[in-house]
Amino acid sequence: MLDINLIRKTPEIVRKTLQDRNIKTTLVDDFLALDDQWRKLVQEIDNNRAELNKFSKERNIEEAKKVKEKIKTSEAAIKDIEKRREDLIYAFPNIPAVSVPVGKDESENKVIRTWGSAPKFSFEPKDHVAIGENLDIIDIERAGKVIGTRFAYLKGAAALLEFALIQHTFSILTSPKIIKKIAGAIGVSPKPFIPVVPPVMIRPDVFRRLGRLNPEDKDERYYLQQDDVYLVGSAEHTLGPLHMDETLIEADLPIRYVGFSTSFRREAGASGKDTRGILRVHQFDKIELESFSSPEASLKEQDFFVAIQEYLLQTLELPYQVVQICTGDMGRPDARQIDIECWVPSQKRYRETHTSDLMTDYQTRRLNTRIRRKNGKIELAHTNDATAFAIGRILIAILENYQQKDGSVKIPEVLQKYLGGLKSIKR
Repeated sequence: MLDINLIRKTPEIVRKTLQDRNIKTTLVDDFLALDDQWRKLVQEIDNNRAELNKFSKERNIEEAKKVKEKIKTSEAAIKDIEKRREDLIYAFPNIPAVSVPVGKDESENKVIRTWGSAPKFSFEPKDHVAIGENLDIIDIERAGKVIGTRFAYLKGAAALLEFALIQHTFSILTSPKIIKKIAGAIGVSPKPFIPVVPPVMIRPDVFRRLGRLNPEDKDERYYLQQDDVYLVGSAEHTLGPLHMDETLIEADLPIRYVGFSTSFRREAGASGKDTRGILRVHQFDKIELESFSSPEASLKEQDFFVAIQEYLLQTLELPYQVVQICTGDMGRPDARQIDIECWVPSQKRYRETHTSDLMTDYQTRRLNTRIRRKNGKIELAHTNDATAFAIGRILIAILENYQQKDGSVKIPEVLQKYLGGLKSIKR
């Protein structure tokens, strides 16, 4: 959440943020009005408690009873105001970084750079569904019979490719030598990542503190009512709160994690979009990056995350473009969002496969994740998260970009050692 004092002292900055993000600016006035009521009630309760103390010392029982009733009434009123005030402040998005372009929607996102060339085929390239079904490695029909639409079985070589991608990614992110090389080019700490297999369920109150359970998000989440928990939509959802209500030591920063988990999304807001195949499904596996850093290091930490994403894609030799997301298309907790889109031959365009989110102190303010500086000062940590690989989407990119005229698919060279030297997938 935002710093309350930022809204109180510089409401014009917050109004501009809301305007740039296509959110009603009346949210500022609504909050300030409620905040004013809260502050007056707090002052009133403090004054009444001082009076109560005075009457108690004077043994004025009648007046003390009257003041007690006033305090009781005010405390009941302030509880309601505090709940409404909290709901409002949680609705504010993060303040965008200066470098973020102002734009109304995805049409105004900016391509920063591209890498690689789209493959040229001597035949009409098939989409990943046709390839997968022909090779009997993706089975959507049987998954539909078992559970319903937007689910799939990954079989045979597709399943092996998933585990090859996981091994490949973890071997890179835990390698001091490789991380030092990537970090050196950005000018950040060369600390490798700590591997994590996180929980795939999260308590509603923690999810809300993370900033990923706003009213507009709820339709996207799977809720298990009997246990009062949500299924996560990404490993980041349980990596982000890993240090909630903790104070980290500055000398230990940055703390970096790479987590693998199954993820669940209803895709309620994507009705009718990408219904064919495994691009938008309700269950998918994902490798996610998360870091906790000092405020002054967080912007470069995001640049480092993007560099890692590019390094991973370049090892697979997949063509991609890096995109700066504009204010109107950016996630609410983000101060800066950068996406990477891989080339999809069947669609003759780039599609989003990776995202990286700089949250500054937006999440840690709610989660109470702090840093103890060397001089003893306590302040909020900053967080970053990013996709290493969303398995389904990167499988689409591999199958389509590496497809051959005879229907087979070449396996990226760096992954072959994880598949026993297998060089291609054939029927």
